[in-house]
Amino acid sequence: MDSSLLQPTLYTVKGIVIMDNDGNRILAKYYDRNVFPTSKEQRAFEKNLFNKTHRANAEIIMLDGLTCVYRSNVDLFFYVMGSSHENELILMSVLNCLYDSISQILRKNVEKRSVLESLDIVMLAMDEICDGGIIIDADSSSVVSRVALRTDDIPLGEQTVAQVLQSAKDQLKWSLLK
Repeated sequence: MDSSLLQPTLYTVKGIVIMDNDGNRILAKYYDRNVFPTSKEQRAFEKNLFNKTHRANAEIIMLDGLTCVYRSNVDLFFYVMGSSHENELILMSVLNCLYDSISQILRKNVEKRSVLESLDIVMLAMDEICDGGIIIDADSSSVVSRVALRTDDIPLGEQTVAQVLQSAKDQLKWSLLK
């Protein structure tokens, strides 16, 4: 084995993928361009990964020189990939943080429709957990607290039109209920 592969590194995560129960990509982030440089190769790997794991009752698989830990829920599959010599417990802590964060953000309603409706916050949570392959945080409660922006705290000039309309609807609803 090459000695450079055994050197400790902060770049532990090679990719994070969320797929539906048909094997279609919902969200994917690949951090190492040397592993899967093109989208076509990424899709082929994801198809192979899904075919190997969607019926399995395990939490870990070695595939194409990568250690993949995964978890399924209702109609979603969550995957975290690392190199073949990566510590599985570290990858599993990233996976658990990702799943628990999304579960808290979606109020325990972790299913495809909910994830797609809140895709921006899910992507933000994924970025808070891992940046460029370096694990930033593995505590789901701190991730959720950082991504949970309340529109009340954002100045009106920086809010999007949708946020302003939602705020106006909420205020109107509460004024009618009084």
